[in-house]
Amino acid sequence: MRGMPPAEDLLALARGGDGEAFRELVEPYRRELQVHCYRMLGSVQDAEDLLQETLLAAWRGIGGYQERASVRTWLYRIATNRCLNALRADARRPHPSAAHRPEVALPEPSHRRAEPIWLEPYPDVLLDEIADDLPGPEARYEARESVSLAFLAALQQLPPRQRAVLVLRDVLGFRAAEVADMLGATESAVTSALKRARGALTTELPERGREDAPLPGSPRERRLVEGFARAFEAGDVEAVVAMLTSDVKLTMPPLPLEYQGLADVRHFLATVALDGCRGHVLIATRANGQPAFGCYLRDRRTPILHAHGVLVLTLTGDRISALTRFVDNSLLTAFGLPRSLRA
Repeated sequence: MRGMPPAEDLLALARGGDGEAFRELVEPYRRELQVHCYRMLGSVQDAEDLLQETLLAAWRGIGGYQERASVRTWLYRIATNRCLNALRADARRPHPSAAHRPEVALPEPSHRRAEPIWLEPYPDVLLDEIADDLPGPEARYEARESVSLAFLAALQQLPPRQRAVLVLRDVLGFRAAEVADMLGATESAVTSALKRARGALTTELPERGREDAPLPGSPRERRLVEGFARAFEAGDVEAVVAMLTSDVKLTMPPLPLEYQGLADVRHFLATVALDGCRGHVLIATRANGQPAFGCYLRDRRTPILHAHGVLVLTLTGDRISALTRFVDNSLLTAFGLPRSLRA
């Protein structure tokens, strides 16, 4: 079987208008570029849209690529600037999720953010396609940590340019000079933005405890996740609460509400999520390197289970330290789950 031509040959063919050569040239970077856009934007669908824009811009601009940087770095430059443009445009129009209204009245939260968190879960099946050794030597975060929900939620609080600098430097490990070239800035400006971003991220991120979490797919993780599913489906509030850490946090992006601590989370579960309810069915999946469920609610009049969002668990030790319920039912399709099921 004939192997793929060397990159320099693919580049020459692509410059000559060979679309298939261009696809082969950029294909190794497709998934990591999508994850980069996801980190920047917090949305799987927006990330896919920006990936397509990036590849189209690269195809149109391949003739002007001067090889001062690698093809990968050149693609990251295009993707980052496309994301920054999208974030600037977003600031001038309402986000579609802003129209969401809770199904029932919610109790007063422990904390209320000034604005919604535009964040969606990312299916692990897509993360599995990315090599673990991609970050450069200057990266501060491991690949899995940098897609955790806590990290992504903290990123979304940063101004767009600081967000870009931190992702390029501390997640992907690009050098300051490379980032400056990507953003059309000076190295001192990049260094200054990175310092501010790191400081802000420190206040937003919880103390690193993911090293205490059970290994993915381990018997320890399975016991905790399966126990949670049984208790939740049974509507057993006290059994669920017994599995939570004392500083547990419950959030529901895009709603800017946080319930913190056992008392407030117990009250929310008892009065809203599991209020006299034994009608939930949870379908196990994984998101952002964490255990997750597609949630469904029984229809008492028909043998149908209706979509009820995506629930992601954050584990610390042998307990659950965060519950994140994404209220948009359309997210289920990214996990290969239907909008309804037969009971």
